Amino acid sequence: MGRVYNFSAGPAVLPVEVLQEAADEMLDYRGSGQSVMEMSHRSKVYDNIIKEAEADLRKLLAVPDNYKILFLQGGASQQFAAIPMNLMKNRKAGYVLTGQWAKKAFSEAKIYGEAVELASSADKTFSYIPDCSDLPITDDMDYVYICENNTIYGTKYWQLPDTKGKLLVADQSSCFLSEPVDVLKYGLIMAGVQKNVGPAGVVIVIVREDLITDDVLPGTPTMLKYKTQADNDSLYNTPPCYGIYICGKVFKWIMKNGGLEGMQKINQEKAAILYDFLDSSKMFHGTVVKEDRSLMNVPFVTDSEELNAKFIAEATAAGFVNLKGHRSVGGMRASIYNAMPIEGVKKLVEFMDKFEKENS
Repeated sequence: MGRVYNFSAGPAVLPVEVLQEAADEMLDYRGSGQSVMEMSHRSKVYDNIIKEAEADLRKLLAVPDNYKILFLQGGASQQFAAIPMNLMKNRKAGYVLTGQWAKKAFSEAKIYGEAVELASSADKTFSYIPDCSDLPITDDMDYVYICENNTIYGTKYWQLPDTKGKLLVADQSSCFLSEPVDVLKYGLIMAGVQKNVGPAGVVIVIVREDLITDDVLPGTPTMLKYKTQADNDSLYNTPPCYGIYICGKVFKWIMKNGGLEGMQKINQEKAAILYDFLDSSKMFHGTVVKEDRSLMNVPFVTDSEELNAKFIAEATAAGFVNLKGHRSVGGMRASIYNAMPIEGVKKLVEFMDKFEKENS
């Protein structure tokens, strides 16, 4: 079987070009006589790889000079703890609950201080983004936390919350680098890379320099202090070297393909193809209110569990893999990140149309 169309929510599809390039360099990275997998992170060769990756990401996102970029381990889930440890000076922060990951971050924050639920869309199975124009934010809150794109439920903030002057902290794991972003609107952005950027094992944190201090919660592990990582250029200990190397290649691939504006354009096109089909189909329908739909993760269902299961089985056999929805919600979900080619979405829609005709 050749390459499948992989609609996995993460670890997710990577650009073929990047995989090919990594394959060509697997045994001998640019005449060094060794693989990046076996190279010392303290070597000059590797230092160039991580520095170049950081410089390219800074360029791509137009990251201002007063923000640090950190390549860390432990995924977004570890950042659920690191964020309050580093930023919760008053031991109080506000959280907007729009799905599983925001809920997990919220319960983690409760370990370290008072986490306040500012708004939630749990009443309708997280199928919309709550109104965040006038949240009950108090003066003593250190930050306001959001999960900007909800991988499981397929919702996206198309307008950021009014944080009333408080820091905005965002988990952008599943929309990172899918569109232009104004970094200045955030105090901190973090993203697990295994959706849009690279293999699992790296989390990127972009954090404003004035937030990187020694004034952290007592008991914060040395490794989880942003200052430790920033002072050592993400090389305090052995970083996830190979993962960062692949991320660097993906940054170059994005630049070559029109940067974040280019990504946004193609992502809008891909999503439109799928949503237009869902809106006109009698069998399949999307689960998210139109104005809050994600361009990255598209959940959909039929009216019966049996039909859902039959569709997933037949789609898998036809080379459209990982379309099963998250175990907590069921149904189907197509994740159509940057590296999913437009033809993959077109072919999926053709397959859905054929399935509908055969099963109605």
